[in-house]
Amino acid sequence: MKNQMTFKKIGTIYSPFKERAGMPIQPVGSKESGKVVVDKEFQDGLKDLDGFSYIILIYHFDRSGEHELLVRPFMDERERGVFATRSPKRPNNIGISVVKLEKIEENILHVYGIDVLDKTPLIDIKPYIPQFEPQDDDIKTGWMKKSRKHVSTKKSDGRFL
Repeated sequence: MKNQMTFKKIGTIYSPFKERAGMPIQPVGSKESGKVVVDKEFQDGLKDLDGFSYIILIYHFDRSGEHELLVRPFMDERERGVFATRSPKRPNNIGISVVKLEKIEENILHVYGIDVLDKTPLIDIKPYIPQFEPQDDDIKTGWMKKSRKHVSTKKSDGRFL
């Protein structure tokens, strides 16, 4: 099919979350630890990652089902465009989470603040470098402006099952 891409799974994310209902909706709301097991063939790529406090996990929402262009996000009751949300029901089913890197043992990353379902396929890892992110004082958060203070306590209610 034209315009298709292929990604290689580089590992697996393990977490205490066996189902979506009741899990945190973002890493900031998680008090849980997890493990990221990088496939041995990619282990050399972890060199020097231990110098970073936080990492970005890029993964496949492998259990999200069909995408929806209009969704009702966790932090709102109104329908929104999927690209204005962090819903897992995306056309390409790609998720991102910034988690604290606690330690690395060979090909196993021990992380804190995990908000991913157990046994989620890992696509990539990047170091989180705050200086690379926008530092603007006037960042707009769209419809989240009213709800953002509650994001750390919000749990999944099953709407994206």
